[in-house]
Amino acid sequence: MGPLVLHNYFRSSTSIRVRVALNLKGLDYAYVAHHLRLGEHRGEAYRAVNRQMLVPSLEIEGGTVLTQSLAIIEYLDEVCPEPPLLPAEATARARVRAISQAIACEIHPLNNLRVLNVLRARFGADDAMVGDWFRHWVAETFVPLEEMLAGDPATGTFCHGSRPSMADACLFAQVINNRRFDFDMIPYPTIRRIFEVCAAEPAFANAAPEKQPDAE
Repeated sequence: MGPLVLHNYFRSSTSIRVRVALNLKGLDYAYVAHHLRLGEHRGEAYRAVNRQMLVPSLEIEGGTVLTQSLAIIEYLDEVCPEPPLLPAEATARARVRAISQAIACEIHPLNNLRVLNVLRARFGADDAMVGDWFRHWVAETFVPLEEMLAGDPATGTFCHGSRPSMADACLFAQVINNRRFDFDMIPYPTIRRIFEVCAAEPAFANAAPEKQPDAE
């Protein structure tokens, strides 16, 4: 695989997912930071890279730019299949995608920075109200997700079986994000256990926000 350039932000949960995937695959990449809170991703230079002006974006050989974290992870799994981040069997693969999307499609779109900024700017929400909003939408998914993971024999050391998958990258990133809003993890022992297993793995630990060059 040719040179890779990852456009991302240290604290972005979507960026964390892709950093985990790259680390699990053992792929080197150039790290380009875009400070979301300073609006660095809104400039014309980055708009030329990603028309949505969102992170992450992955530049691959030939100048092609990939966007959307789950699409990037699946691309990496297709072109660099070892170790696999999606199971080989179709039903198992669908399960990993469902867990991933429960976080990436149900929690994240309601709780990302641009939504929280609109709550403040357009509706006058203060920090307490924004925190309540964030915690509400995490719980809406974490309650059933905890039950799904705890009650399914397909759950193993990780979300699915004995090795990390795309689902674990999503879970790991979301739990890290939860900490900024004081989300209580006590009611979610299975999610908490999986997170702790992930956090002990170098590929995950090295993708954490505090390990990035733009960390504050």
